[in-house]
Amino acid sequence: MKKFISLALASVMVVVMAAGCSSSKEPAETNKTETEGEGEGTEGKVYNVCNLVNGNLGDKSFFDSAESGLQELQDAGRITHTTIEMGGSTEDQAKWQSYLEEVSASGEYDVIICGTYQMPDYLKNVAEMYPDQKYIIYDDTTYQMDNVVNLSYKQNDLGYLVGVFAGSLTTDTSFANINEDNVIGFVGGVDSPVINDFLYGYILGAQSVNPDVKVDTRYVGNYIDPAKGKELAESMINDNKCDIVWGVAGNSGNGAAEAAQETGKAYFIGVDSDQEQTLSTELAAITLTSGLKNVGQSLVWVFDELDAGNEYWGQHVTLGINEGGVGIVTDKNFTTTPQAVQDAVNKAIEEVSSGAVTVPSAIGDESGAVEQLRESVKP
Repeated sequence: MKKFISLALASVMVVVMAAGCSSSKEPAETNKTETEGEGEGTEGKVYNVCNLVNGNLGDKSFFDSAESGLQELQDAGRITHTTIEMGGSTEDQAKWQSYLEEVSASGEYDVIICGTYQMPDYLKNVAEMYPDQKYIIYDDTTYQMDNVVNLSYKQNDLGYLVGVFAGSLTTDTSFANINEDNVIGFVGGVDSPVINDFLYGYILGAQSVNPDVKVDTRYVGNYIDPAKGKELAESMINDNKCDIVWGVAGNSGNGAAEAAQETGKAYFIGVDSDQEQTLSTELAAITLTSGLKNVGQSLVWVFDELDAGNEYWGQHVTLGINEGGVGIVTDKNFTTTPQAVQDAVNKAIEEVSSGAVTVPSAIGDESGAVEQLRESVKP
């Protein structure tokens, strides 16, 4: 591991704690491509885990959510883990497969974790080289390999809930900073199926309560450029009179929060984690809710399942509202919004959870439906 340590020294956070155990939870129902496997159970086993971040912690969103779940497991004595921040620049990306190869070759880890749409090709190459090594990739279903669990999330459902919130609130001009133009915004990281899955639900949810709503959609092109996210959101707010902007772009999306706060004309909606709790005091004040993609809890779920004897290697597992995989924040600043808005969101939660409302997905859709919808609601 000397080569690996020298390569990663500047970006490795190693966390080790004494072994312990905790009782497993009942496994949740999942929407997956194959029947779950059943083993003898491993309750009491302490797993050694490596978390490879294809970016950096501190995004106050996606990667931080994953890390929080692993920290929860470690605090419970169920794992020890090493987190390696690989960086997100073009130069950094050239090294991602090397990181995967090094940690896999070491034989030190029971499970190696990575995530997002950027990692599947690298993981496929390495997972085929090390068939006995177990891997989890979150937020991706590109490949199906015998030694990999693919976790995905119904971000279309959470997008629908956020859309209901934004579409309802933007009609109530009695609420401070809400104007009469009926335009909401969406700052995405990249124009990809996963990000557009959020968008698909967002537009449809907004339209369900506000048929005439307009949605200004723009993409940063990455997840690590808050200055660009701020620039796009400022244009939305100043040029097209957006009064609510949803940032679905990792750290880039946090720039949209800065634009909303500094212009004093709009509100921000967070993503992946409860960003009202993680942003600065000034930015938290204008963050009314967050769409939750509970990456961290999904990782906890996998280890709960392993402890219960349920294995998902070689399978795709999709987690929704009922499984705790996605949701929306309904406390703190959310409770300051008009009661009619809160009622609309709570009704939407019930409808999606019960199946009364089925939200289409951009994942695997080759009809161009989401692109057509996006164009049709431009301001």
